[in-house]
Amino acid sequence: MDRIHQKHISIMDTTLRDGEQTPGVSYTPSEKLHLARLLLTDVKVDRVEVASARVSDGELGGALRVTEWAKDADLIDCVEMLGFCDGKSSVDWISRAGGSCVNLLAKGSEHHCRQQLGITPNEHINRIIQTIEYALENEFKINLYLEDWSNGVRDNFIYVSELLDAVKHLQVNRILLADTLGVLSPRSVSYFIKLMVDKWPDFVFDFHGHNDYGLATANAIAAIEGGVAGIHTSVNGLGERAGNTSLAEIVTAIADHTDYVTKINEGKLASISTIVETFSGKSISENAPILGQDVFTQTAGIHADGDAKGGLYVTRLAPDRFGRERRYALGKLSGKASLDHNLNKLGIKLSEINRNKVLDRIIELGDKKHTVVPEDLLMIIADVLKTPIENLIKIDSYSINVSSDISPEATVVLSYQGSTSKANAIGDGGYDAFMNAVKQAMETYDIQLPRLADYRVRIPPGGRTEALVETLIRWDGFNGEEGFFTVGVDSDQTAAAVIATEKMLNIILHDVKSFKR
Repeated sequence: MDRIHQKHISIMDTTLRDGEQTPGVSYTPSEKLHLARLLLTDVKVDRVEVASARVSDGELGGALRVTEWAKDADLIDCVEMLGFCDGKSSVDWISRAGGSCVNLLAKGSEHHCRQQLGITPNEHINRIIQTIEYALENEFKINLYLEDWSNGVRDNFIYVSELLDAVKHLQVNRILLADTLGVLSPRSVSYFIKLMVDKWPDFVFDFHGHNDYGLATANAIAAIEGGVAGIHTSVNGLGERAGNTSLAEIVTAIADHTDYVTKINEGKLASISTIVETFSGKSISENAPILGQDVFTQTAGIHADGDAKGGLYVTRLAPDRFGRERRYALGKLSGKASLDHNLNKLGIKLSEINRNKVLDRIIELGDKKHTVVPEDLLMIIADVLKTPIENLIKIDSYSINVSSDISPEATVVLSYQGSTSKANAIGDGGYDAFMNAVKQAMETYDIQLPRLADYRVRIPPGGRTEALVETLIRWDGFNGEEGFFTVGVDSDQTAAAVIATEKMLNIILHDVKSFKR
């Protein structure tokens, strides 16, 4: 089918509202503004839900930051906020927040209506109508959430039917069908969505899924096939309990497994994921579809060999589609093909004998559960082949002082190109002070450093204080290139981080094409 004539599915992203219900997640006003701007202008979602009414002064401030920007960018119609059936209160709050669209939260099941609100269905319907009419009087756009709709439509369809019949004469823009507890299966979603669409063909329906059974993406596809016009998502699947439908997963599945299209810029999915990881403090699983660190990494040597001989393990989920690149892991399962892929990328040529020596060391390290990342390859080669030219820059010495009553402070001495550079700096923590000192020392050589994107420490179980510590640091790439990892191992956590940092410095300085054997 010609994609120009395919039906468009609207993506409403609720990272900033429902995603903030993830335990421990709270965005500052500036973070909300930054994410809303990226979601609407870079990722190209159709709408964003940015706040819940009457929550806090901070929530009001964050919503105001977003709406002020959105009005200037002519995107205010794409900004939505959750409101409640409370007459004037929520609408007035959203008005103060600069909003123009209320996602009105109604009870989609009689059980929730009677047990949580303690009122009859008729009383609830009257409150809904009262709030909608007040919002319309103030020129608001209205979408109606049916919270716990999945249980409501399954247990008492008459309740759902009477509620929608009561509002169908009002100017409700969309009906938002929520599988609030993530209880539905794809088959039941298809059935109930079709039931809704057939009974109320004049309504526009969205599906709001949760991932309690790991079925959020499959359920969203079923909802689309059943006739909804929109899907609700969150970046990295953040949300209550097991989270919401993952933005990256569903838009990719729509593109590859349906006849529908979205406006999403797939090349921006990885970058928005990383930013949300940083702001939320919630890391995604390394094997998370589309976005996980490992999903475009081939580990088995047979897979690397197959790729080299004709792309035998390539699918439509190509890494460059998402602004990423394929990697070939180095470990005990590595073969010559995996090593060759990494050597070719670095521009290094080794003799057969030397290549085998390097491969043997990689396998040896893998057997010891050492994390071997491609960026370690230069160091492994230098160690195995006793090559003295590898360390172009050296951290000669460092000191880091941390105490309870002064800011952390660090001093660093670097050697590079026959000269020595010394710098002193403070920071928010010991390693932050160390990195600030390194940056100052490197300014002497007019060299830009990559941004630290992730910092992980692995200590073997057992609780021994003298155990080796493995520190893995992920660095952002330059000019849109994918980032890279470095690893340091030492009995001291700070020393392990310093080792990993020195490796990073050598990687960005080393002209690998001059390193030939």
